[in-house]
Amino acid sequence: MLTLPPELRSEFKEPFGPLFTDAESLLSAAGRPIVAVGDVVTYHLREAGHEPHVAVVDGRTERETVTEEIRLALEDAEHHRIEVVNEPAELSRELLLSLREAVDAEANTLLLVEGEEDLATLPAVLAAPLGGSVVYGQPGEGMVLIDVTEENRATMRDLLVRFDGDADAALAALGV
Repeated sequence: MLTLPPELRSEFKEPFGPLFTDAESLLSAAGRPIVAVGDVVTYHLREAGHEPHVAVVDGRTERETVTEEIRLALEDAEHHRIEVVNEPAELSRELLLSLREAVDAEANTLLLVEGEEDLATLPAVLAAPLGGSVVYGQPGEGMVLIDVTEENRATMRDLLVRFDGDADAALAALGV
């Protein structure tokens, strides 16, 4: 549905919010519900005693398979599971629709992505309710917290519409 154009890649180098290295500190600053994007982030939130409402994982971190400890911990999680396909540097219709469904669900949901979940942060901010939070990993640095505010939604929407593809259909899939 959408593909990240090469000229937009630099927009993703800097964190979209404050950086945390401690999950408990992040959790005390985060709104609810929390949408976690990434296996390691999800693992750290769970280890700190918080089950994200939505966790988007792909079994990889920094292009490598996650450790057995992380994989087993995520498999043990008791949530509704949705499996989706999302290619690297893309946002598939299936991912967007499933993300919207997961955010709206009463049960905690694990979105298992075949492919790559790295770009799911943008639609997660658009799909999550105001006052919630999206947390994602900044490779080699820690966890980034994005408060779901009108301002942050506008930033993510502005980035999303610059992707190649049908941005209007993508926004519609997210209910935006």
